[in-house]
Formats: sequence, structure tokens, C-alpha cells
Amino acid sequence: MPVLSEDSGLHETLALLTSQLRPDSNHKEEMGFLRDVFSEKSLGYLMKIHEKLRYYERQSPTPVLHSAVALAEDVMEELQAASVHSDERELLQLLSTPHLRAMLMVHDTVAQKNFDPVLPPLPDNIDEDFDEESVKIVRLVKNKEPLGATIRRDEHSGAVVVARIMRGGAADRSGLVHVGDELREVNGIAVLHKRPDEISQILAQSQGSITLKIIPATQEEDRLKDSKVFMRALFHYNPREDRAIPCQEAGLPFQRRQVLEVVSQDDPTWWQAKRVGDTNLRAGLIPSKRFQERRLSYRRATGTLPSPQSLRKPPYDQPCDKETCDCEGYFKGHYVAGLRRSFRLGRRERPGSPQEGKGSAGAEAPELLTYEEVTRYQHQPGERPRLVVLIGSLGARLHELKQKVVAENPQHFGVAVPHTTRPRKSHEKEGVEYHFVSKQAFEADLHHNKFLEHGEYKENLYGTSLEAIQEVMAKNKVCLVDVEPDALQQLRTSEFKPYVIFVKPAIQEKRKTPPMSPACEDTAAPRDEEQQEMAASAAFIDQHYGHLVDSVLVKEDLQSAHSQLRVLLEKLSKDTHWVPISWVR
Repeated sequence: MPVLSEDSGLHETLALLTSQLRPDSNHKEEMGFLRDVFSEKSLGYLMKIHEKLRYYERQSPTPVLHSAVALAEDVMEELQAASVHSDERELLQLLSTPHLRAMLMVHDTVAQKNFDPVLPPLPDNIDEDFDEESVKIVRLVKNKEPLGATIRRDEHSGAVVVARIMRGGAADRSGLVHVGDELREVNGIAVLHKRPDEISQILAQSQGSITLKIIPATQEEDRLKDSKVFMRALFHYNPREDRAIPCQEAGLPFQRRQVLEVVSQDDPTWWQAKRVGDTNLRAGLIPSKRFQERRLSYRRATGTLPSPQSLRKPPYDQPCDKETCDCEGYFKGHYVAGLRRSFRLGRRERPGSPQEGKGSAGAEAPELLTYEEVTRYQHQPGERPRLVVLIGSLGARLHELKQKVVAENPQHFGVAVPHTTRPRKSHEKEGVEYHFVSKQAFEADLHHNKFLEHGEYKENLYGTSLEAIQEVMAKNKVCLVDVEPDALQQLRTSEFKPYVIFVKPAIQEKRKTPPMSPACEDTAAPRDEEQQEMAASAAFIDQHYGHLVDSVLVKEDLQSAHSQLRVLLEKLSKDTHWVPISWVR
């Protein structure tokens, strides 16, 4: 790394620091922010000005006298009285030039320190109903950015007061405007009898400097507590479509699963937040968790928000639809256990589902999707690997991906061996293809909620147990499971820390392919009606379970999907990820 000399200025130091920034997978957002800040031209100019001022302070030049103009005039009078020699005439001519006289005037101004700004005098007709000491005149300099404050009219006094200060805005950066301050004038315009929307228009139209006459609040109401709370949004939000927001311009739009840094929760209805990774340092308004839940509850009660249970679910991923197909088994010499076609084609349920005939009356109310508090998490050496959960829409063929991943590295990846009540065949081994148990034992485990999913086919029970998943993880292997989306909530615990990957097939609008021979029927392009079903299945999962998904994998073909999945699995143990804060406490 280059070494700075003692004479290097701050400008050169920042330039060198920018060139030495190296990518860090753990702090990509922070590194990008620093690089952007240090590369700003305006910051470079400020540093140069700073260095010039520091140089001036070190030199500490002191003026010999404070009245160079008066001295020059005295000398000119003497020379005019007796200007005989050519040198005297030349000096008189120099002292008479406008440029030299202006330079001497600047010298005197600096020497006398007459360069401080002078505030305008208070008007003669100032109100006498409040003490002179309580009036504060604030001049703020802003560009085209908003002021960063909202106002409201006090219900009791009728005064116009500052309702909130937006973090990072011009008002917040000044430190001179506080929540509760009474606003009297804006750029000399009295606002006492104006509506808040009229005042907001005056503030918005003010460019450059803006002068406010305010009466400070009696209490320091705006001393906000710095909070480092990160929330993952579980819904889309557009303030332009929200009629309840106090100021649409101050709202912060965000997308589902975007991580937000909540900087203020003082207002129980409207929080202030910033998007993580956003270069805009100003905070915006978002609905609070409590307020958003109340709105969703009202919509659900009035029927404008349908309950997920009332919606017709399209089919999810099905590995095979042929009676003769055995989709699971040996792949490149390695046996990959898992639920066979018999389970997929049969009735598939989750513990506690209404189909079981129990627990339906006391079913919990569906979750209201607002925010989820999250924190950064990175897998540490010695920790159990995170569970990798695959969910797929119709046509995803998830088991092909599992087969390929496990066969490629069976020492690092594994799958849960399912349970079944059907008799063991001669070529099968206990714990390889299945765990073979009696129907009584299966139903007992089912009663104790030991199964993640279960189903019935030809009077035989099949199921994936949580214990089978734990056995794979206990071997320090990454366990891959594919489940229906309904099972995700049961896996979202600190024990499993699931990383959810949504696999959906690529849907092309039109496929112009020649007719396929019967031998190639399995690889034929889907028909139009099949594509519509696949698109509907993917849309349903995205709409109702997308907030639980960490990554989306679009499957063009098996090879490309495997490559994408391998990249995701490599990053899982190396990169930092956002996880629910309850998983790491």
C-alpha cells in the first residue's frame, strides 16, 4: 500500500483511500457507500478549500494596519502637491487605478473582519404578544430537496406547529428546527391564518435559502432516540396510493422483501425509515406495523382482503404423472432417497391441516403480513449448515435438481429419508429408500406432529419427518428438502434457519417446435394450456408465499438450473444474509 508523506493534504488522503477500497463480501453496501461519498466532486472541492484555510491558519498573517485606503489617500495628496520626479508621478498613477483601490478596500475589510453575515433587522410591526427572547429566525439552505419536515395545526391553540422532522433532511441537518416549534412566517409571509397545504406549497416553491420565523417548543420534543432496527417488508407500498399518509411527498416506497432501516418509531402510526443500500440518506414515512395490521384486519373483516384459505390453490410441483414412472432412485451410482411418485400422486397433507379432521375448528387466524424484524447473519465454522428448502410451481421438477446436487457431492449434501407403512421389497434396505414402520407407529408419530408432510397412496402412508431432517444436519451435511409452500412456516425456526428457494419453469409466450415423437414425449414442450397452468401456479406461490422466499430460480433446463442452484448454495455458507432476529437470539 502506498505511504503518504507528511505534506500530503486531506484531499490526497481521500483520493488514496478511495483507490485502496477493496470489495468485502461482508460489507458490500457500506463499501459502496464509502466509495460513492469519497468520489463526489463536491467533497473534493470542499477538501481543497479546507486545506487552503488550514494553510492560512498556519501562516497566521497579521495586517500591519487596518486602514490602507486612508493611507493611500494621504500619500496621493502629498504626491499631488509636489509631483516633480517621474517615479512620483508613476506612483500617483498606480494609486489612482480602480483595481489597486479595490484591492486596498478588500484588505481593510479582511483586516477589520467585516465579513461576518449581518442578519436583517426585526420588523417594526413584530407581534408583542410573545417575548422577544422566544422568537427564533432560522435561515436554511436547501437545493431542490424537500425541507424534510411536516406541519399540522394544533387543535387547541390553532397554531401551526412542526409535526415531525424527517431524518437526514435539510431541517434535521440544521439542528435548528424541532418537533413542536410554532411556525409564524416563511420568507416574510405570515402563515398563522393559512391552511397547512398552503404553507406546504410555499415551502415547496422556496429554492435556495428559506427563512423561518418560529417560536421554539417549550420542551425538547424532537430528541429522537437513535435506533438500529431493521425490518423486512412483507408487502409492497406506494405512498402515492395511500390516502391516509400525512404527506405523500414524504412517503418512502418499497417492494416486498426489501430491508428497511427504521430510524424513528416515535409516532405510533407513521415510522421513519430508509431503504438499506439506498444512497439517499433522507428518511421517509412508512406505515407502522400496528397501523398496517389494523388496516389489514379491517379489510379482512369487510371482505376486501380475501383470506388465503378461501382461495382455490393451483397444483404445485409434481415430479411425474405416469403410473410407470419411478422418478427417484439411483443417479450416477448414488441413491437419492425421497418421496416417490406414490406419495406425490396420493393425498398429501400437513399436520394440523383441515383434511385430518382435527384442529380445524381452532385454526389460527391467518397471519397479517406487515414487517419482520431481521438482522445480518453469517454461517460460522462449527455451526450446523442451514436447511435448504425448495418449493416449486407446476413443472419445476424439483427432484431432478436434488438428485443432481446430491450425486455431485454426497459428502456435503443429503436428503431426508421418508417413512412409509408399505411392506419392504426384497431389494430395499431400511434407512436407504425408506424408514419402514408399522401403521400404528406412523399414526402415533403423526399424532405428536413429528411429520412435516404426509400422504396416503393405495392405503399406504408416506411422510417426511422432522427427525429425518435433523439426522442429515447432525452429520454436518446440507439437507435439501422440497415441500409444498404450506409447510414453510413449520420450518421457520432457529434450529433449521431455512433458506428458501422458489423454483419455477421458464414460461415462453409462444413455442414453435416441431411435433415430438412418442419416444421423446417426456421432453416435449408444454402445450398452451399447460403453460397457463404453470404460470398460474407460479403466480399463486409468488403472491401468497413470496414473502418467505430468499431466492427465485427460473429453470430453463436442468443444467442451467443446476448451475444457478450451485451458485446459491456456495454463497449460503460464505455471504451474509438477512434472517429473522429471533433466529440468532
